[in-house]
Amino acid sequence: MADTLEFNDIYQEVKGSMNDGRLRLSKAGLMYKNSKTGKVENIAAADLSEGVWRRVALGHGIKLLTRAGHVYKYDGFREGEYEKLADFFKTHFHVELTEKDLCVKGWNWGSARFGGQLLSFDIGEQPAFELPLSNVSQCTTGKNEVTLEFHQNDDSEVSLMEIRFYVPPTQDDGGDPVEAFAKNVLSKADVIQATGDAVCIFRELQCLTPRGRYDIRIYPTFLHLHGKTFDYKIPYTTVLRLFLLPHKDQRQMFFVISLDPPIKQGQTRYHFLILLFSKDEDITLTLNMSEEEVEKRFEGKLKKNMSGCLYEMVSRVMKALVNRKITVPGNFQGHSGAQCITCSYKASSGLLYPLERGFIYVHKPPVHVRFDEVNCVNFARGTTTTRSFDFEIETKQGSQYTFSNIEREEYGKLFDFVNAKKLNIKNRGLKEVSAGVKQPYDDYADSDDDQQHDAYLERMKEEGKIRENADSDDSGDETDESFNPGEEEDEVAEEFDSNPSNSSSSAGSDDEEAEKKKKPAKKPKIVREKKPRKKAEGKKGKDPAAPKRPMSAYMLWLNASREKIKSENPGISITDLSKKAGEIWKSMNKDKKEEWDRKAEEAKRDYEKAMKEYNENAPSDTSKKDKKSKPERKPAGKSDKGKSGKSSSPARTPVKTNTVKSKEFVTSDESSSDESTRKKGSDDEEMASTPASSNDSGSD
Repeated sequence: MADTLEFNDIYQEVKGSMNDGRLRLSKAGLMYKNSKTGKVENIAAADLSEGVWRRVALGHGIKLLTRAGHVYKYDGFREGEYEKLADFFKTHFHVELTEKDLCVKGWNWGSARFGGQLLSFDIGEQPAFELPLSNVSQCTTGKNEVTLEFHQNDDSEVSLMEIRFYVPPTQDDGGDPVEAFAKNVLSKADVIQATGDAVCIFRELQCLTPRGRYDIRIYPTFLHLHGKTFDYKIPYTTVLRLFLLPHKDQRQMFFVISLDPPIKQGQTRYHFLILLFSKDEDITLTLNMSEEEVEKRFEGKLKKNMSGCLYEMVSRVMKALVNRKITVPGNFQGHSGAQCITCSYKASSGLLYPLERGFIYVHKPPVHVRFDEVNCVNFARGTTTTRSFDFEIETKQGSQYTFSNIEREEYGKLFDFVNAKKLNIKNRGLKEVSAGVKQPYDDYADSDDDQQHDAYLERMKEEGKIRENADSDDSGDETDESFNPGEEEDEVAEEFDSNPSNSSSSAGSDDEEAEKKKKPAKKPKIVREKKPRKKAEGKKGKDPAAPKRPMSAYMLWLNASREKIKSENPGISITDLSKKAGEIWKSMNKDKKEEWDRKAEEAKRDYEKAMKEYNENAPSDTSKKDKKSKPERKPAGKSDKGKSGKSSSPARTPVKTNTVKSKEFVTSDESSSDESTRKKGSDDEEMASTPASSNDSGSD
């Protein structure tokens, strides 16, 4: 038998990835050379304790265990090479190369067996899979459950990140099986161990994501969050950014830690750690280090004894340990004076902070978008009301974030900020493509007041105009057919729209020209427009000279105390001010309220006195108006009743218009002259009718 064996294209499994290389066996042991990196790995023959031959995805492979507990796996062998390898192992290494196949039943119920650096999950006597415990990064326990998390392998496209084991309870008093399982894992796993004392500890801090109260232990290389249910260990190398953001109420502060990779809780991933602090909470902090160590390690950034606001101490310690800058809001200031905007994202209300280099939204879910990731932004009208608008951000990767229910007053500030940062505004770009179209932003900002920019309302107005013109055209045609073209007064056409005459005094080619001239003048004059005017004349309006009603005691007190409440609560909104004033008024004792009740009574007496004087003078004014209005209405009514009858409608024209008509129109009214004649035996009919028409005109 040869003293050496060489195999090319053999794959070594290292941390879940397969590396191609060459394997050489000799009397001294095994040597594997990675063809990609050139790294050489040697295993002495005396260190080998066990060898297993098994079938794997890439053909066949061997698993070698050393006396120190290390495991080596090599795949890519052919089936016919088993006998040659078994003889070599038995002759030179004095190790039996046994055959052991993996279980491929697909069952998920079995037993866990710990052997060296491996966790083997066996179904019956056959192993289903094996996990190298050195790849475990985190081990957490729950009720009858153990969760293992693994280090991320950058060399592999797909890698196992988490696996959970259900451990059934037992009736034995030997201890908790879940804790025993976790203890075996942690003894071999590459888990961050909290060795030594913490630099400092912050107790019971309020955490929004993940939600709960946690004790934060600060270690030199990682951050430990200890809660009632979950524990998280966050290495400082995973911290990307730090944010310190003031709340809109000016009483609280957000401290945001951006993480990559995120911390995990089951299937949930937390890319941001958000802590909420009160500005009024102070703390005195003492670092668990000597002054020399503090000076040497932090170079003056921290001191052994520090005191101040809690959020300042936490941010200061994190900045020194992580060695990253803390991002704060820039020069943006909203309508209310705050450095953020109240809005909603995915049906949850939160705050949007425009920063110098991006936007961040807190808190559920947190969103951070840098300006270099933004493709365009869009201002859209709110879907539910015109009192708000939506702000949309579209990234270069195609993701879209919509922040809705932003108050309309914030529009100007936000638009100026986006414009100053030279971000591409989507809907403005579309408007600029159409030549001659005005940019809609200034008009959109006060869209409630300026209704001409409502597209739906504009369309309805246009349709209404078309219908009105169509109605006026129809009524005009009927009037033109019965209208005497000899009349030149526009009022005559309006008077006889509702009562067309059957007589036609002239006909010929002049009718068509007269119709064309009359149509444009009659379109805006519609009989329907006169009806609301008559009602408006008779409707009683509010007299501006009438005394104003007195205010209540509460309103008198509110007018006097409004500025004081504003000064004590800077930036308070109108609704919040009203609520605050109501609370103060309710808590006010009776002695203080009596002063304002007395003022309200005095105001009420003054109002009653002024109202009495006003009512005494009011009837004389109304009687004068009635006297003036009565003579104007009666003659018109009498003339209509007395002269309507069977006469043709043109006969009333001289009375209505008070104009002198020619002899032809006066003599044509035969019935009018017969009813009003007081002379008997007149031979000349034309001379008898002339005085009667003059008397009628004089009666007006």
